[in-house]
Amino acid sequence: MSASNGNLAALATAVLQPGFVGTVPPDWVRRWLGDGLGSVVLFSRNVVDPEQVSALTAALRAERPDVIVAIDEEAGDVTRIESVRGSSRPGNLALGIVDDPALTEEVARDLGAELAAAGVTLNYAPDADVNSNPDNPVIGVRSFGADAALVARHTTAWVRGLQSSGVAACAKHFPGHGDTHVDSHHDLPRITADRARLDAVELAPFRAAVAAGVQAVMTGHLLVPALDPHLPATLSSRILGGLLREELGFSGVVVTDGIEMQAVAGRYGLSGAVVRALAAGADAICVGGEHADEQTVRHLRDAIVAAVVAGDLPEERLAEAAKRVGQLAAWTVAARAAGPLGDPADGTGSTVGLHAARRAVRITRTGGEAALPLGRAAHVVEFAPPHNIAIGADTPWGVAAPLAELLPGTTVARYTEAATPADPGADAAGRPLVLVVRDLHRHTWMRAAVDRALTAHPDAVVVELGVPALVTGPVHIATHGATRAAGRAAAEVLSGVTVTSGW
Repeated sequence: MSASNGNLAALATAVLQPGFVGTVPPDWVRRWLGDGLGSVVLFSRNVVDPEQVSALTAALRAERPDVIVAIDEEAGDVTRIESVRGSSRPGNLALGIVDDPALTEEVARDLGAELAAAGVTLNYAPDADVNSNPDNPVIGVRSFGADAALVARHTTAWVRGLQSSGVAACAKHFPGHGDTHVDSHHDLPRITADRARLDAVELAPFRAAVAAGVQAVMTGHLLVPALDPHLPATLSSRILGGLLREELGFSGVVVTDGIEMQAVAGRYGLSGAVVRALAAGADAICVGGEHADEQTVRHLRDAIVAAVVAGDLPEERLAEAAKRVGQLAAWTVAARAAGPLGDPADGTGSTVGLHAARRAVRITRTGGEAALPLGRAAHVVEFAPPHNIAIGADTPWGVAAPLAELLPGTTVARYTEAATPADPGADAAGRPLVLVVRDLHRHTWMRAAVDRALTAHPDAVVVELGVPALVTGPVHIATHGATRAAGRAAAEVLSGVTVTSGW
């Protein structure tokens, strides 16, 4: 390899942000850090407990002291650091319902302290999307809400809180993934709004994030014809350069959403999407998902070098991207040095998170026979929708488990579409019946099952853990998220028992 190509290889290595498999750094990651890899990203597959994550990040930092250690931790339904038990914080929609920016900032600061103690320096949060389409299959409760001004003020609060703890925030998914009915993990969403609507709604939270000093912005794999009729945002110089850099004035790091997602890789190939994203103005390429191996990283590094040599990617653009990654790394080092870092999590859960989840519960009563609290052991039926790929498949959710702790003897049945019986509540056998749903309005089979259950058991209580766009039943409890904190808050309402410690 020539000296020139060696320099290009170093620049290409610096802009890659790969994931890996394992709870300790693989040998190849250690070697690549020594050769200039600037960042890595952690997922739930890398997390066991706080002590293990701290040891993992310390091992990474031993190879490269300024390595950026990223994580996709929204502190809601999407959680990595608490994937084993579920998030002890309530998530964005719950915070938006409470609409207390000081509380949002406190929750984000609390999370930041936990991440900083574990050695994480960049968090792919907050989700700054305005969830204006209630049928959105991938955003939903991850958003602060459907009102642009509300989302903007809570995005600001989240960025300030997280970064005050020394962890860089990353607003996503630019220029806004809220008004879509397609999941970009599977296909390319199309946002049909005109420019005036984009300015008033989708872009408002990102302007607020930039004004708050957000260190990073994550691109969305979205086709937005009003901004660029041909290319997804991740691959569009009009959107990343003209809009984000020039109009919004963002000077931090632009990180791609997972480059292996079908919205871009399915159309341009993995290496094609990487080269096009860099040329368009992205600075760091997130390579998570199933491509968490040395062979993929080497292939992408070599593809970037080849693109520069062929004239498809200007060397100065690659150098600029690597420089921005280095500047973010310097910010993280300075933030950690400024301290103090947070205390390691003790596994009992966030106190402020549970407090916020309690404040987010909303109860709607429409008459009938249902009453709260239940007063005795119940039968809980949980309806499980198809898996959302953004949410860890193994992350627990539900109301039955925390309710059984408060009302011993409580039983549970969980049904999918293919296995729901004619009377889902038949096993209640005279006990109080609780029907737990997630985004009831989006699932025809779930609505039909709940209707059948309410007809047979008119005193049943409905608990919605998703977007409460459809309120049904004589008593309806909305938690605005399916986190562990949300489940606990719902269980307290159902039982009339408040947890004071050790949750």
